[in-house]
Amino acid sequence: MTEKKQIRVTVWNEYLDEQKAPVVSAVYPEGLHKAIADFLNQGSEISARTSIITDPEQGLTEDILANTDVLIWWGHCHHDDVQDHLAKRVVEHVQRGMGIVFLHSAHLSKPFKNLLGTSGCLGWREAGEKTRIWTASPNHPVAQGIPSQFLIEQEEMYSEPFGVPEPETTVFISWFEGGNVFRSGLAYQRDYGKIFYFQPGHEIYPTFFHPTVQKIIVNAVKWVNPVVRIKAHDCPCMEEALEKIGG
Repeated sequence: MTEKKQIRVTVWNEYLDEQKAPVVSAVYPEGLHKAIADFLNQGSEISARTSIITDPEQGLTEDILANTDVLIWWGHCHHDDVQDHLAKRVVEHVQRGMGIVFLHSAHLSKPFKNLLGTSGCLGWREAGEKTRIWTASPNHPVAQGIPSQFLIEQEEMYSEPFGVPEPETTVFISWFEGGNVFRSGLAYQRDYGKIFYFQPGHEIYPTFFHPTVQKIIVNAVKWVNPVVRIKAHDCPCMEEALEKIGG
């Protein structure tokens, strides 16, 4: 029997200034990227590594992306510091089949906005409030094994309206203690690549240690994992006729 190939995941993070602040490092001593990679590596189906913005080519080299099945992106205050040609490289790899999972503040990242074609803007409030996440599409693969609802004790509030195109599937919807609601788990596809956005994950709260959040991210990795991955090609492509044309 052929051994099943592991899903190759790269967890990308800025890991600059505010993410190294004591209030953050007290929760994630080695950074959010390391915490995410650690739980992804607990099973046998996924092999996760990390890259950060201070790595060569901002951790987004052609070699890294070519050898990544699924890219997980966590960004915060340095979206504009990502070089345009590197953001374009990410977009092109997604269009050719690489899966991508955007977490929390990545809604303002260049790859997210370029792939979805809208602002990614939303309302927010940092008050450490409770959030109850509802599973809106229990038949979706990302929702497999997830309860109908679950509670996170402290999170940053995100609220509608959310500047994104209508998703193929709204998998999760969140309610916050202050009364706001938000479409917190969204599934898309662009060309050959699948995209999943998941809202929880503010850097000063232990959200990525929450077992249900971890399960959702694992499910998302499996769902966006490429079915087809194509090589770079010129577009448009002239096609030869397969059948005789005309008389």
